[in-house]
Amino acid sequence: MNSNTFRLAALAVAAGPVALLAAVPAHAAPATPATGGEGRASAVVLRTGLDVSLLNKSVQVPLKVTLNEVTAPASAEKTALSVNVDGVEGGAPVSVLRADVATANATVDEHRAEGHTNLAKARIHVPGLPVLSLIEVEKVTSKAVCETGRKPVAESNVLGQVAVLGKKVTLSAGGPTRVAVPGVGEVSLDLSRTVTTERTAAATALQLKVSVNPLNLNVAEVEGEVTLAEATCETPKGPKPSEKPKPPEEPKTPEEPGSTDGGSTGGDGGTSGGDVKTQTGSDTAPTEANLAETGGSSTTPYIAGGAALLLAVGAGATVLARRRGSSQS
Repeated sequence: MNSNTFRLAALAVAAGPVALLAAVPAHAAPATPATGGEGRASAVVLRTGLDVSLLNKSVQVPLKVTLNEVTAPASAEKTALSVNVDGVEGGAPVSVLRADVATANATVDEHRAEGHTNLAKARIHVPGLPVLSLIEVEKVTSKAVCETGRKPVAESNVLGQVAVLGKKVTLSAGGPTRVAVPGVGEVSLDLSRTVTTERTAAATALQLKVSVNPLNLNVAEVEGEVTLAEATCETPKGPKPSEKPKPPEEPKTPEEPGSTDGGSTGGDGGTSGGDVKTQTGSDTAPTEANLAETGGSSTTPYIAGGAALLLAVGAGATVLARRRGSSQS
């Protein structure tokens, strides 16, 4: 074994094994969107809440009537053009409403809820007024739209002429319009009422407060409210936003030779810290650089041979020195 071979062996001992540590990146699976709460929508062409007093208030009959009232989450539509009631005018039926067009629609899906009413060429009667209409309208509409991510919208329109108790009237959005007819009664009208909140909307084309006392022996008094063309909605909650996946962790920088960081080795040969650990050389080689102490490296025979050579050289030098000393003495 020459000096070059010994130097190579020494360099191999100094280099030792290198431990490479790599962090396994963790990825979160994207969450499946979940459907939120359903929205709501409703529409009605006519609703009455009247109290009818017969024969000097000796008999009181509530008159609660609706025409084409629909509600959703399931989409719905109605198009009836008239409604009659019995038992409040001497046994004869009373036609409360007749119209050329009377539609109510309500639709709801995951992102949008909408109610819509449309009434045209309509005439409304109350008991005691078989000939004179309580109100006549050419066309009224109401619409309420609630869409996720947007502000709810409510709108209503009264188009064309309006007549109350036989009188043509000009409606004002600034407040109620009152119409009084001597010997018949009084009607107060609210025009195009709309209300919106963060998630709801409601629109009513016309709302009437009625107080009628016609000169008729069969009917003494009619009081209450009448609503025309009403629509409401409530915004769906919509799907829940998907959870964003976590960003992957950055790989750790490889450790310097001889480092023992990165988790201790468990009993099954794996690392308790969950990292991947790769080593060169023997599977049983320790992480320390001083491999000569364990005898587990492939350079051990060269180191042992070098040590034996040094011992032989030292012993020969010792014998030679003793001989020289004896000859000189």
